[in-house]
Amino acid sequence: MPDVPLPPRLHVSQHPAIRHKLTLLRDERTEPKKFRELVREISWLVGYEALADARLREMPVQTPLEQTDGAELADRIGLIPILRAGLGMVDAMLELMPTAQVWHLGLFRDERTLRPVEYYNKLPDSATVDLCLILDPMLATGGSAVAAIDVLKRWGAVRIKLVNLIAAPEGVAAVASVHPDVEIHTAALDRQLNERGYILPGLGDAGDRQFGTGRPE
Repeated sequence: MPDVPLPPRLHVSQHPAIRHKLTLLRDERTEPKKFRELVREISWLVGYEALADARLREMPVQTPLEQTDGAELADRIGLIPILRAGLGMVDAMLELMPTAQVWHLGLFRDERTLRPVEYYNKLPDSATVDLCLILDPMLATGGSAVAAIDVLKRWGAVRIKLVNLIAAPEGVAAVASVHPDVEIHTAALDRQLNERGYILPGLGDAGDRQFGTGRPE
């Protein structure tokens, strides 16, 4: 992890299971099928931590022996995967929150400018959830994350969190400077970006590795 001051809303998991699975995820020998499984497993664990402060309401429950106090989820959860790499994180989050709504945003990074370009948006006219989780395996330059947060805030979202597998300091700083209210939950904070905007040491292109579309060297 870089030896720099970190924004207070950045949460980097130290869970042993996450660190173990992340090592396998980084390995260049990991095939797409196993890679997708690891994305799902790590997403579940990071998502579990990201939802630790979801709001509840009291609800009584009848056990086989007696009635007792219980709770049910009060927040309406919205999952916003950034196409296409974020799709691999959705099923894990739906296991955690089966009633969550799923809305898709399509953003791609212009390889020349490294700026995000929006090409797909399936959000309804106004916000229908209380807590939005933006799902994207990689937080690199932060451009796509900032653009997605901009879209969600214009939509009317109030509580927004980023859920990533790997983040770069540059991306964290970009999000924190524009949207300091947004929490970032990630499995790892890597060293830096290279000249092409890829995270180092990273794991390569998360979309290509999930879907087997990377071109051989």
